[in-house]
Amino acid sequence: MSEILENPHGNCSLGGASATLSAIRRVIPLFHAGPGCAMQTTAGEANQGSIRLPYYTAYTAIPCTNMLEREVVFGGEKKLDAFLEAALELLDADAFFVLTGCTAGIIGDDVKSVVQTYREQGAPVYAVETAGFLGESYRGYEIAMQALLENIVAPNPAGKDPGLVNLIGVVPYHDPYWEGNLEELVRLLHAIGLRVNTFFSHEQGIDHVKSASAASLNIIVHPWLLQGFAKAFEQRFGTPSLRFAGVPLGAVDTAEFLRQVAKATGKEQEAAELIEAENRYFYRYLETGIGLQSWRKFSVVGESTNVIPITRFLANEYSFTPEIAIVTDVVFRQSDKEYITEQLTQLEYPPAPEIVFTGDQWEINQALARHPESAVLIGSTNEHEFAMGRMMQFLCACYPNSERLLFNRSLAGWRGALTFMEDIYSNL
Repeated sequence: MSEILENPHGNCSLGGASATLSAIRRVIPLFHAGPGCAMQTTAGEANQGSIRLPYYTAYTAIPCTNMLEREVVFGGEKKLDAFLEAALELLDADAFFVLTGCTAGIIGDDVKSVVQTYREQGAPVYAVETAGFLGESYRGYEIAMQALLENIVAPNPAGKDPGLVNLIGVVPYHDPYWEGNLEELVRLLHAIGLRVNTFFSHEQGIDHVKSASAASLNIIVHPWLLQGFAKAFEQRFGTPSLRFAGVPLGAVDTAEFLRQVAKATGKEQEAAELIEAENRYFYRYLETGIGLQSWRKFSVVGESTNVIPITRFLANEYSFTPEIAIVTDVVFRQSDKEYITEQLTQLEYPPAPEIVFTGDQWEINQALARHPESAVLIGSTNEHEFAMGRMMQFLCACYPNSERLLFNRSLAGWRGALTFMEDIYSNL
């Protein structure tokens, strides 16, 4: 990292890649790293996301070469070779990914050559450079997705399937609501007649990743991630992409999300019928609670993919007034910052909030303190202490989350919006 942060809202690239690949059914990450990396990255990513563990391997159960001083001096390739031989004999998985830590990255072990020996013998094992110093969690997610594209996704002899789409951009574990969000978005897309590859849903695994090339559309629900991935996917398989600025929350943005998907897939009539039905369901409940906390001023701190939908829903549909929106993910490209800013400022009714890009807790607290009239704070565990000190209503809805166990709770769609309002009211 190029700067020192207080209480960073993220993990290293190794942690992000490991969490992503661990979320695929029957996939095992193999660490070529120091002895503490497996436990620390799991604790930093999955435990701080929804207080749960990956399905197949996590913590000290992740196989690791446990590189020590000897490997630093003499190299770790021999140890990796012996490790792989044992791991492939003892472990049962559909795919293995050898992920490198900082130690392997610094000394320059030729991991790909060692892995290639086993690939030539037919073993489903792949090497991925994920040294922690390459970046933070989102960088690891992009590295993992690129590795899937390069090594797993295969051409489909039958060509494109017009009823199949890939839903990507929801980051496993780093988004505390990731499973619930995927389930709800899949439900909505199924309702308009589409089948969905998510790669990370319970019933999906490496075979769904392989068949992703048959999809007629990649739906990216994130404001800036996977730009290179989307371009490479289209160049290789001819699959176009549709980007939406985060998981849609509430009636307005979810309806727009479905309209865009329907236009790209020829499902306009089905989407119109679903939007009408979901609106009836949603407003039947919302109208009974719209006056309970209306006209409150609020602040949001978190990743752009959470800050955007939360701000837009509360401002556009629940008559709250946004005071400040603090985006904590590391957004490098100026064009991405401008897109995020546009999403947060083009609101239906209230004036635009102050927008700050920072992941440093001291800077976050200073920015929040500039808005003493804000009564509601939606953020992460890192902001809880600030809210308590100011006697603010607080809801932990962003990463890191070390205080709420989340299984399939969702912020997505019409029903996610109702759940979100229940959460806010419960934290009065």
